[in-house]
Formats: sequence, C-alpha cells, structure tokens
Amino acid sequence: MGEDGLLWLRLQRRAAEGDHRLAEIAPGIERSPALPLIFPKKAELAKVGEVKVEVALGPGYAYIDDVDGTLVLSQDYLATGDKVSLYLDLVHELTHVRQFREGKDLYDRRYANDDRPTEIEAYQVAVTEARRLGMKDPEILEYLHVEWISRKELERLARACGVAVGD
Repeated sequence: MGEDGLLWLRLQRRAAEGDHRLAEIAPGIERSPALPLIFPKKAELAKVGEVKVEVALGPGYAYIDDVDGTLVLSQDYLATGDKVSLYLDLVHELTHVRQFREGKDLYDRRYANDDRPTEIEAYQVAVTEARRLGMKDPEILEYLHVEWISRKELERLARACGVAVGD
C-alpha cells in the first residue's frame, strides 16, 4: 500500500486511555492533503489538531460520539492497526466530525449503514485519499470491508464510492 506517502504522519501507538487532542495522537495529521477537502473553511482547518480524541480500551476501530462529536479510537487498533488503514479511518472520521458540527445525523436509522449519506461521503473522502496514496481498487475494497456488513452491502458501498468490485 501507500505507507511511503505517509512519512509525515507519526501515530502515538502507545497513547494512554483517556482524552487527547488529535495532534497528540496523530502528529503531522495537519499536513494531510485531504483536510482542505474535508474542512474548506480556513478557521475550521486551523483547528483540526484540537479535535477531541478519546482513546478507549478494548477492541474496535473508530467512531464519532454523536453526543459531543468526540472521535473515539480503540486503543488496540491504535496500537496494532495498519498505518494506512488508521490514516484513512482518521480522514473518514474527520469527515464525520465536520458533518456533526454541521448538525447532520451521523447515525440516521432510516438508512442502512452502507446507504447512509453521511457514511458514503466519509468513505468517498477516504477512497479519494487511498487513490492519492496509490492504492488500487482491490486494496481499497479490502479497506472498505468490515465484519458487520455483508458482501452485497460491501459491493453497494464500493460502487457508491466509485470502487470496482471484482467477481
């Protein structure tokens, strides 16, 4: 994958459980080429490092707390996850931070997860960034796969994000 394209990003893999700022967990994240696309307003872009991150015990990945917009990140995932996947997940979750700030319902139950407009937008941003890193569709499809969606749902999500689905 494109880890060489992420030399500027340093993940604090041993971050303690609790509250942090994004700049503490992912020093260099402010250099991400995706951020101006996510936060087009310069005032918001300048505060990306201040995004609150809760490092939580246990398995999992990352999500946004829909009460206060905190980015919740699994300590296990931070410690052991693939750097490219972690970065793409941060880009994805930062899209949700912006959506939350805009008042959007991140978990609108009228939609399946793979059909939710906020989710598709966040994945589209991550896919664009994956392509910038040189990832090809099979690698991106692997990134998009999570254990809680079926193959059919994965294919629908991939197509919505412009990712080719092999048979």
